[in-house]
Amino acid sequence: MTDQPLHMGIDYGAKLAGTTAVAIAVEQQLQVRQSEQGQDADLFILNIVNQLKPKFIFIDAPLTLPAVYAQHPATPDADFFYRAADREVQAMSPMFIGGLTARAIKLRTQLAIQGVGMLETYPRQLVRLLLPELPGYKNNAAALPAFTEALQHLLPYSIKEPPQNWHQLDSLLAWYSGYRHLQAQAQLYGNATEGRIIV
Repeated sequence: MTDQPLHMGIDYGAKLAGTTAVAIAVEQQLQVRQSEQGQDADLFILNIVNQLKPKFIFIDAPLTLPAVYAQHPATPDADFFYRAADREVQAMSPMFIGGLTARAIKLRTQLAIQGVGMLETYPRQLVRLLLPELPGYKNNAAALPAFTEALQHLLPYSIKEPPQNWHQLDSLLAWYSGYRHLQAQAQLYGNATEGRIIV
């Protein structure tokens, strides 16, 4: 295993919902932290970044808009809802989750000033690629231990404490997509001009 820059995986949730989870490798162990209900998720992330100084963040949130919004004039047959990457991985429209998209883009801009690169990932697609035989992803709490065990077999480090919910598992999946990318093993969806999803 080659030395890699420190990176984080984030499952990004509504600002005050307590559903944002962060995974990062500390002393050869993968640790997960989750925001609390009522806590500002963006400040939660910024505090962890300032503390642990990752070079890259892989986040489950749209970081760009469909290309039509950069075109002048726009054409009526353009796709105003989805990017190519969204269609390829069957992700939600960045426009449908507009507030979350705006927060993520702002966070990426803030972190870029600090020299931290933020890249987009999609944990559900990683599950489709690597764990297609496992049923119950995100719709059956009883399936969480099986997904944790299967993911642990893929990870280069041990998970310090088993994830307590799907948000925490998704942060580990986001981390692993980042690991795959830094090892030049990831799959890329979409295009560079409109925005890529890295899995």
